[in-house]
Amino acid sequence: MSNFPWLTVAGVVPLVGAIAIGLTPGQSAPGGPADRRARDLLVKRIALVFSVITLAITVAMAVQFKIGGPRFQFTQTYQWIPQFGVHYAVGVDGIALVLILMTTVLMPVVVLASWNDAEGAGNPVGSAPPRRSIKTYFILMLVLETMMIGVFAATDVFLFYVFFEAMLIPMYFMIGSYGVGQRQYAAVKFLLYSLLGGLLMLVAVIALYVYSTSGGRPGTFLFLPLTHLVLSATVQKWLFLGFFVAFAIKAPLWPFHTWLPDAATAAQPGAAVVLVGVLDKVGTFGMIRYCLDLFPSAAHYFTPLIIALSVIGVLYGAIVAIGQADLKRLVAYTSVSHMGLITLGIFAMTSQGQVGATLYMVNHGFATGALFLIAGFMISRRRSAQIADYGGVQKVAPVLAGLFLIAGLAGLALPGLSTFVSEFLVLVGTFTRYEAAAILATAGIILAAIYILWMYQRTMTGPVKPEVASMPDLKARELWAVGPLIALIIVLGVYPKPIIDVINPAVRATLVDAHSANPVPPHPVNNRFVVTGLSSATSSSTQNGSNP
Repeated sequence: MSNFPWLTVAGVVPLVGAIAIGLTPGQSAPGGPADRRARDLLVKRIALVFSVITLAITVAMAVQFKIGGPRFQFTQTYQWIPQFGVHYAVGVDGIALVLILMTTVLMPVVVLASWNDAEGAGNPVGSAPPRRSIKTYFILMLVLETMMIGVFAATDVFLFYVFFEAMLIPMYFMIGSYGVGQRQYAAVKFLLYSLLGGLLMLVAVIALYVYSTSGGRPGTFLFLPLTHLVLSATVQKWLFLGFFVAFAIKAPLWPFHTWLPDAATAAQPGAAVVLVGVLDKVGTFGMIRYCLDLFPSAAHYFTPLIIALSVIGVLYGAIVAIGQADLKRLVAYTSVSHMGLITLGIFAMTSQGQVGATLYMVNHGFATGALFLIAGFMISRRRSAQIADYGGVQKVAPVLAGLFLIAGLAGLALPGLSTFVSEFLVLVGTFTRYEAAAILATAGIILAAIYILWMYQRTMTGPVKPEVASMPDLKARELWAVGPLIALIIVLGVYPKPIIDVINPAVRATLVDAHSANPVPPHPVNNRFVVTGLSSATSSSTQNGSNP
C-alpha cells in the first residue's frame, strides 16, 4: 500500500460526498413536510457517512507513517501547468499529518453537532432565518473539508495558495448565509481580511517563482527545491513579509485578529469549530512550514518583533476575554490568546517550543471545539448567547455542565489535560532563549483561570434561573458529538507521546532549514563548565553544515 494515493483519496472522498448530496432531491421536489424532513435527514446522514469514511482513510494512512523515515511521505507529484512549473504535488511530514488527522476527527463531530444548525431552530431570539438550504450547508462543509486536507498536504507552493484562498468561499457562505446577528458584516470582514493577506502572499509566491528561474534554471513552485534557493537578505525579508502577513491574518495574530471575534460569534457553533479549530491552524502551519523553511535569514531578523506581537496577543486576548458578555465571543478571544502562545513557540526556534506549538495546534482544536459545541448546545436550549441569561445550569443539566467544565479546564491548561503538555513545552522552549517573553506569557495562564472559571461560575452555579429551569441535559446525538473530543482531551493529557514522536522529526528538519539549534546551557562539574545535552536538532545542524 506504499504507493496508494492516500492523500488524494482522503481529499476526494468529501468532494464525492458533496456531489452525492447535490444529487439528492431538493426542497422543490414534490411531497409534503414529512417527505422534506426525510430528504433533509438523508442529506445529514450522507454528510456524516462521508466524513467518517474520510476519518477512517486518514487513520489508515497515519498507521503506515514511518517515524524516522523520509521527511515527506505518501508523496505524489504530477505536472499540472508545465509552462509555469506548477505541479499537483502532495505529501505529509509529521506536522502536516497530525493536523490532517485533527481535521478529519473534527469533521464528523461537527456534522453531528450541526444536525439542526442549518435550520436555524436553535438560533438566539430575533436572528434572521438561514438564507440557503440544508443541502447547501452540508455541501459547503464537505467541500471545505477537501480544501483543508489539501492545504495541509500540498508540497507545491502554488497549489498551497490555491487551497489557501479556496477555503474562504465555503466559509464565507457558511457565516453569511447561516449565521446569527451581524452575519453579513462578519462574513464580509472575514473575506476582506483574508483576501488582503492572500493577495500579499500571491505577490510573494510569484516573486519566489521568478527567483527560482535565475541562472537559466526552469522555474518551480515545488517546496523542497525552493528550500535550496539562494536569496539575498533583502529579498528574503520582503518575501517573508508577504507570506507572514497572510499567515498572521489567518491565525490570527494580534493586531491582525479583529475579524475573528465577529466571525466566530456570527457563525453557527459547528462552523465556528471549523473556523477556530482548523482554519486558524493554517496560519500557524504556514509560519512553521513556509516562513521558517524558505526564508531562514528573514525569520531570524523578524523574530524579536514576532515574539513581542505574540506576547501582546497572549495577554490582550486573555484580558479582553474576561470582559466578554457573549459566550461565543469569549471563546473566540481565548483563541486569540492561545494563537499568540502557538506563534511564540514557533519563533522561539527551539525543538521544545516548536513541538509544543504543533501539539498545541491539535489540542487547541479539540479543546476549543468542545467549548464551542457545548456553548452551542446551551444557546440552542436557552435561545440566548448572553452569559447573564444563564445560572444554575449544573443543577438541571449536570452532564452538560460537567463536560463544559472539562473543556474549560483544558482551555486554562490544567495538568492532566491535553493543553497542559503543549503549553508547558511552549513556555519551556521559549524560556531557554527568551526568558522575559516566557515569563510574561506565563501570566496568560493566570488570566485564563479567571476568564474560564468566572464564565463557569456565572453560567453553571448559583440559583437556577427560571428560564433555564426546564433546560434538558445533553441528548445521545450531542453526547456522541462532544464525547470523542472530551476523551481525546483526557487521553492526550495523560499520554501525548505518540503524537510527539510523529512531530519530532519534522521539527528537527525545520530547525535545520531555519539554521537554528537549541541553546545548550553550561553545567558546572568540578568547578569547570562543560556543555552537555546537545539536542538532536543541534547534531543535525552540525551534520548538515548549518549555522547554529
